[in-house]
Amino acid sequence: MRSIDWGGNPNGNCYNQTTMIEDPTYWGSDTRKSIMQVIEEEFSKSKVPIAFLNITQLSSYRKDAHTAIYKQLWSPLTPEQIANPVSYADCVHWCLPGLQDTWNELLFAKLFYP
Repeated sequence: MRSIDWGGNPNGNCYNQTTMIEDPTYWGSDTRKSIMQVIEEEFSKSKVPIAFLNITQLSSYRKDAHTAIYKQLWSPLTPEQIANPVSYADCVHWCLPGLQDTWNELLFAKLFYP
């Protein structure tokens, strides 16, 4: 996701971004709406009810929903590297609580509380 997607500086990044995108009509540039429409159409033809949760689109509402500065590296990051997470990022927080934990909670709720 690029910062320009949420109205940020074209050369910006997700560093220190803590608010989500609140526009309900927002569609992330890394999500192809046409593919999602095909999936929806195909699932609607099923004789068995299928619930489709588009976690790609849900993830797009988070400005930090892509790779961040918290991943394990062999040497500590410099302040300059931290401020520019383009190549040192793990924003989805594979190493810290984050987006994947939300996906897990949604899956758990759907499986055990349909």
